[in-house]
Amino acid sequence: MAFEALKKLQEKCGVSPDGAFGPNTAKAIVKHYELSPERGAHLLGQLVHESGSFKYTEENLNYSVDACLKVFGKYFKTAEEAEPYARNPKALADKVYGHRMGNEGQGYLWRGRGFLQLTGRDQYRSFASEMRVPEVMDNPDLVSTDYAMESALHFFKKNNIWKVCDEGVNYDIIKRITRTINGGHNGLAHRVEETEKIHRWLT
Repeated sequence: MAFEALKKLQEKCGVSPDGAFGPNTAKAIVKHYELSPERGAHLLGQLVHESGSFKYTEENLNYSVDACLKVFGKYFKTAEEAEPYARNPKALADKVYGHRMGNEGQGYLWRGRGFLQLTGRDQYRSFASEMRVPEVMDNPDLVSTDYAMESALHFFKKNNIWKVCDEGVNYDIIKRITRTINGGHNGLAHRVEETEKIHRWLT
């Protein structure tokens, strides 16, 4: 359910679990995870954009035929080919993820979860080991609920983003971090706006 992961995170960080993200929650998260204002601002600014303000923690694979063709054109050349997978998240995930990332035909089980989504058994295994949460391999849904923030912390560490965060908060740095996360610069203006706003909250 929407905002359940944020409420659990708020409880973990010692603030009222109201499911609303604002200055108090931002400060509590930064304190709980021992982040600098710069690291906290970059992390949270990116997550606001990526997760719809902490609303979404699971990949939406409920695609129309047109969306299947647009997003997964590598797998579907015609509308007829995409038709059986449209509005069928399990079939779609098994088709596009089932033989990649260590999934061995279990694409849906290892679909994207978390505020910065883990995708694929290999990523889950790395996360479970690095973050010392082996239970995730038996119940990957925990990344949607209990460890949504940890998925993002793992991504920032694994991709050496913290070092970039430490350079400060400005447009060019946010753009560089966005490229690492997004592979491009989708939503850059919104990411800049949120990161700068949160940095003001934290300082």
